[in-house]
Amino acid sequence: MIEAQDFLDESNALADFLLTLKDSDFDCATQFKSWTVNDVLGHLHIFNYAAELTLASPQKFEPFLAGILAQVAKGKTLVQAQYDWVGDLSGRALLDAWQEGAQRLAELYQTADPKARVKWAGPDMSARSSITARQMETWAHGQELFDLLGVTRSDADRLRNIAHLGAATIPFAFAIRKEAIPDPLPYIRLTAPSGSIWEWNTPQQDNCIEGTATAFCQTATQVRNVADTDLRTVGPVANRWAEIAQCFAGEAHDPPAPNTRFTRSGVVDG
Repeated sequence: MIEAQDFLDESNALADFLLTLKDSDFDCATQFKSWTVNDVLGHLHIFNYAAELTLASPQKFEPFLAGILAQVAKGKTLVQAQYDWVGDLSGRALLDAWQEGAQRLAELYQTADPKARVKWAGPDMSARSSITARQMETWAHGQELFDLLGVTRSDADRLRNIAHLGAATIPFAFAIRKEAIPDPLPYIRLTAPSGSIWEWNTPQQDNCIEGTATAFCQTATQVRNVADTDLRTVGPVANRWAEIAQCFAGEAHDPPAPNTRFTRSGVVDG
């Protein structure tokens, strides 16, 4: 699956970016729930492992997930619960472990049947959707790390996988808020990092979303408030989507408030 290579490329790009950090830098807090760099990498690492289990050893996946959820049920946050598995790994050792796990996961999914069904926390999904979701999570959580270090990320056209996920989950964003699923869905016209034009749904001048693919993905993954992007929405459906956009599974989450997620001037001396 090409999506597995895209996931690996996304992971390697983030890993290369983080190689300049000292171990002490991994304790710096990001703008996302004050998670540290260690917290972010631990989160990506544990759920990459879960994605590996659900394809390679599905009989082990459900008890593994149940163990995490049991910790959350006892009052731990998701990031606190991960440390029973992550253990004492931190800093460069955690970075290396996460990158090795990402390599292993990519190799597993590269030879998988894209249509194979795998279990997850919500409904079952295809193997293709599973590895695309891992790319999305890597890219989205990578954003708070780029923001922390004061660097504007240079995206590549593998971002199309995440943009497609954002377009495909527009009905989901309405459904989880118990709002009527719009018909027709808004026309989406995005400029790719390469300059190509990507489109979804029927063209409509009065119901559309236009801008860069980066801005669309930032909005869909809730790493930016739409007001802090160059995304343009026209019509009540497109405008409402921008307020509630959510391409990741789970209950409804509100996007960050305006001006709370941004590229800092640089707080870590790498």
